[in-house]
Formats: sequence, C-alpha cells, structure tokens
Amino acid sequence: MRILVTNDDGINATGIGVLERIARQFSEDVWVCAPSEEQSGAGHSLTLSRPVRLRKLGEKRFAVSGTPTDSVMMGLRKAMPSPPDIILSGVNRGANLGDDVTYSGTVSAAMEGTLAGIRSVAFSQVYAKEGVGEKVSFTAAEHWGPKALAPLIDMEFAPRSFVNINFPPLEPGAVKGIRVVRQGFHDYNRGSVVEGIDPRGFRYFWFGLDGIEHTPGHETDLEAIQDGFVSVTPLQLDLTHDASLAALAARYT
Repeated sequence: MRILVTNDDGINATGIGVLERIARQFSEDVWVCAPSEEQSGAGHSLTLSRPVRLRKLGEKRFAVSGTPTDSVMMGLRKAMPSPPDIILSGVNRGANLGDDVTYSGTVSAAMEGTLAGIRSVAFSQVYAKEGVGEKVSFTAAEHWGPKALAPLIDMEFAPRSFVNINFPPLEPGAVKGIRVVRQGFHDYNRGSVVEGIDPRGFRYFWFGLDGIEHTPGHETDLEAIQDGFVSVTPLQLDLTHDASLAALAARYT
C-alpha cells in the first residue's frame, strides 16, 4: 500500500511527524509532500499568481512553496511515480470541527485528494486553550490515530466523499472511544479582530482565535469532542442543497 502524507501546518510541524508514524504502522511505502511553510486557514486555495517550487528533502519527502492543495497536486503529478492508495492529511494543530472545515487547509488537502479519485482522510488534534504556542500535546492523536485509521485503510469510500477525524484535548487514557458523527455547526461568532500599530505607525489587524460559542447538536462532531470521544465524520464534495432544487427552479419558470 502506498500512502501520501500532507498537511497545512508545514513540513516541519510536529503533527506531520505524528501522522508519518501512524502511516508507517500500515505501510513501508510512505511519501510526504507538504507546504514548506505554515498554511493554516488556506482553505482549498490554489497558487495561481506565482510559480510553485518543489524541493526534494530526502527519499520520498518533498516540500512545496504553496498551499495544501498545491502540495497534493504536486505530490500526485510530479513527486510520486504512481498514485497512492490513500492520502492522509494532518495531524493539524487545532480543531477542524463543524463549519470550520471550510477554512481548513488540512481538510482541503483531503478534498483535493478526493477530487483526484483517491481515498482521503483528514486528522486534527484539538487543544484546550488558545495561545499555548508550541506546547500542544499530540498524545491523543499518536495513540488513537492508528485505531481511527485501521477501519478505513482498506474501506471503499462512497464516490466524492472523504473522512474528517478529530482527537479530543485529553491524555490517551482519558479518551472514551471513537464516535462516528455528523458535522456540527457553530454559532456565527468568529472570535475577535485584534488591532495594533506596527513599528512604522500604521494600523494592522490580526484575526483572534478566541473560543467560539456553539450549541452542539445531538451526535455531532462538536458534541463528540466535548464528551471526550474521537470524532469521525464522513464529508462530501457535493454542496447542492437538494431540498431547495424544486422551489428554486419554480422561481425561474
């Protein structure tokens, strides 16, 4: 089995090392192609206004001067001699839950793999407190990652679908298990916008990562993490709201 590992935190991030170790429990043929710098919040963006560089760092290991989407494309089209059987993205430093998946470069790398017809899985490690710098524990992901991946490793995914996995901010022994749940939705409070003055006297703005208020629905990824479970959520690329098709079509007749 050939596995491609990528992420959005950058090729030197702690989480991608965790995911490589998880991947090697299932295959010796593990390739890494990831952004050379952090690309958190990049979403499903593609670099079009400047050249993208592919740098070989070692055997089966490549850095890309672009987004997670660029990294998957370069991995599939330039770095690897043949397509992988599965693409693993992460382990992201921070949650990718509810509607926040639309911002996520980690999830978007899995989306890009899905568009290419390859089974893809995104992994994220939730942490309890913002502003902790590099002091994020990945022990839950390290311990529970293989258990969460094992059922998926040879599973046939539904067309144009992928899987999003989040690990709770707990020590491995405190995690209660794994729940398969639907995607939740946050309330619209997106945190603060921090204003400051740069050394030249100009104003700047920095999006804060304050805790986002939400009301978990029953059996969503938000609730699963809050209850101390690993959340496993199948997502799909088709964003069509089928229930609105007939009513909308009637507006144009």
